[in-house]
Amino acid sequence: MSRRVLAAAPATGGRDAGPAGGGADTYSDKLLKYIPADVVGAWVAVTGLVASAKDVPQQTVLWVAFAVGLGMTAWWTLKQTAAPGRPPATGQTVISTVSFAVWVFALGGPFKDIPGQPLYGSLLLIFYTLVVARITPKEG
Repeated sequence: MSRRVLAAAPATGGRDAGPAGGGADTYSDKLLKYIPADVVGAWVAVTGLVASAKDVPQQTVLWVAFAVGLGMTAWWTLKQTAAPGRPPATGQTVISTVSFAVWVFALGGPFKDIPGQPLYGSLLLIFYTLVVARITPKEG
């Protein structure tokens, strides 16, 4: 299955012909493709390493790691959604990058000192996850 979100099956068919070879991605398909689980998993590992490190400015390291994670998410999504003869999946890349930021906010990380972060992060994650898969990028 391609990582690229499809609004409809491409006229040429091929590897990006949608779920089971036809049609647009479903809500569930889009949700799985929009959430960069691989980068979020790396983020969880990074925060575990930073938390166990002694004598380091943990908040600074987390902010730098967050910035790197945003860049990695954009780059990785563009790489995984590239399709010959198709424009870059910039809409999906933006959505996936925002997804990473929402997950990091919900998990705490560099945002943990914001008053109410656990509640606001959880609420944002719930709302975002329910709504984001309703979006279909134009280049799909």
